[in-house]
Amino acid sequence: MYDNQVDVPRLLRWYDGDETLPHPVLAEARERLTRHYAPELGEPFVTVGMCLYRDGRDSVAWHGDTTGRSSREDTMVAIVSFGSPRPLLLRPRGGGKSLRFPAGHGDLIVMGGSCQRTWEHCIPKTARPVGPRVSVQFRPVGVG
Repeated sequence: MYDNQVDVPRLLRWYDGDETLPHPVLAEARERLTRHYAPELGEPFVTVGMCLYRDGRDSVAWHGDTTGRSSREDTMVAIVSFGSPRPLLLRPRGGGKSLRFPAGHGDLIVMGGSCQRTWEHCIPKTARPVGPRVSVQFRPVGVG
C-alpha cells in the first residue's frame, strides 16, 4: 500500500482471460453476465478476481477500483458472493454517509458507470462469528 508491501487480510487470486477458471460454473457465470450486460457495457467480462474471507478478521478497507481504465472511464464490475453473508458498504468518495448492502450466498452486486470513481466500498472486519465467504469479481480487460 502506498509503495510499501503489507499483508492483505484475505486470500486473493487473479485470473487473466486466457486462464482456466477453477470451476466450469464460473466460466458459465462470466458468459451469462457478459450476455446480460453487453448492451450497457459494450464489451465482455474477461478477467476474474477471487477473494476468500476466512472469518470476521478478514476484510478489505475503503477503496475504489481505480486501477487502469476505471480511473478515467465508466466501467463495470460484477461481484458474485458465495458462503457466509458479509456486509458490503458504499460511501461517496471523500467521505459521507455509508450505505450497507448484505452480500449473501448467491447474491450479485454490480457496480457500473462512474461508481468506481465517485464511490468507495469495503468489507469491514467483524467480531461476530462468521464463516468463510468467497467474492468473485468479473471485469472487462484493463479494469482493476
